[in-house]
Order: sequence, then C-alpha cells, then structure tokens
Amino acid sequence: MRTGPAALGLALVAAAASTRGAEIQGAVLVLETSPGTPGAEKAGAPVRFALLKDGRVFVGGTSLLEAGQLEKEEASVLRKRAEDLTRLAGFSQTLSLEGDARRSVRLRLVEGRRFDLTVTGDLSKAPGALAPIASFLSELMSFHHPSLRPFGPASYALGVREATLAGGCRSWTFSVPLADALSGPNTVPATEAEGWPTGALPASVCAGDRRYVVTLRPLLPGEQP
Repeated sequence: MRTGPAALGLALVAAAASTRGAEIQGAVLVLETSPGTPGAEKAGAPVRFALLKDGRVFVGGTSLLEAGQLEKEEASVLRKRAEDLTRLAGFSQTLSLEGDARRSVRLRLVEGRRFDLTVTGDLSKAPGALAPIASFLSELMSFHHPSLRPFGPASYALGVREATLAGGCRSWTFSVPLADALSGPNTVPATEAEGWPTGALPASVCAGDRRYVVTLRPLLPGEQP
C-alpha cells in the first residue's frame, strides 16, 4: 500500500510474526525489537516494552529488565495513543521502510482495539503520513519513567539450537536434559542461570562432538516461554 509520493519506499511486507507477547499474563501493550548488539540472538532478547493492565510497566535492553508502576492516567494515555495509530492513513499490519530490513519492531495491542504491527527498516525514514507511528515506536524503545527499577526475573526461557560460536564452550549444567531443551520451550529458575550470559547474549555449549548456542530470556511475572 502507498499513500502517495510522500510514502515512496513504503510497502507492505509479508512478515511472519512471532507469538511472544500473547503469553504475558495481563499484558495490554507489548513492544519487541531486534537486538542491535553484534552477535546477539533475537530469541533471547527480553521484551523491549510491556504495559500490564494493573499499570505495571517493564522495559528491556540487551539482557536486563527494569520494572515500574504507571499512574492510571499515564497508562490510559499510552493505550489511547496506540489505538489512535490504527486511524492513520497508511496504517497496516506490516510495513517496510527504507533502510536495513533486518531492523524490525513489533508492537502489539492485545486488548480493546487490538492490532499486531510489524515495521522493518529505519524508523527515521518513515514518510510524513506515518511519522506518528515511527515517533510512538521510538518513544517506547527509549521509554523512561521515574518509577523504573532493576528487575530480577524469577525464571528464564531456555533456548537451544545447534550451531558454533567463536571461542570456547561450556558444559551443560541445567536440570532440563539437553535433548528436551532442543525439542521445545523450557523454563529454568533464576538460580540455574547464575553465571551464564542472559538475554540476547548467547553462550556456547559443548556436548560430545557437537556445539550448541544457548540463550536465557528473562521472563516477566506470569509469562510463559
């Protein structure tokens, strides 16, 4: 879809959206982004922004999370601004902007006027008609609130895939058998993640003559992997 000359370079893309975010208990607004750190693993990246029904808010980086509490009016304003995006000319569920297509942002409004928006490319390249979308996404990506404090997750989503990383490797120390971890999503307590890289920072594991990339994604309260 094009909105005229100002939208040159904007096109719909068929993007397969991940399902993460739907399993965050009580979530209203969820933002996910591709990590920008070299060598980062997207599968392990914490949620970039999440607003819950009770006003709790979570903000993530490459590996760490912060948690805060918004006033009812503050939370309502964010939700309404998200809903208003759907009324913009040129709004679509998938948008491709000029720039690196590997840079992606996914915004989900999971209650009320629901939508699932994926944008790829450089947000600064958004044409005028879609500038409010790019502005809102950029604001959430750098969201700050006085109540934000470091958040220590109680558990992590354990991700494993067979691949080789440069450098040495570790032994498998998790209570979940490696074969089970390879077959599907699993959760491990924070105590088992101590001493391991977390979030989008991967670790290398050796088992026999095979090597694996391991990620530990911090989980929000009530979130399922």
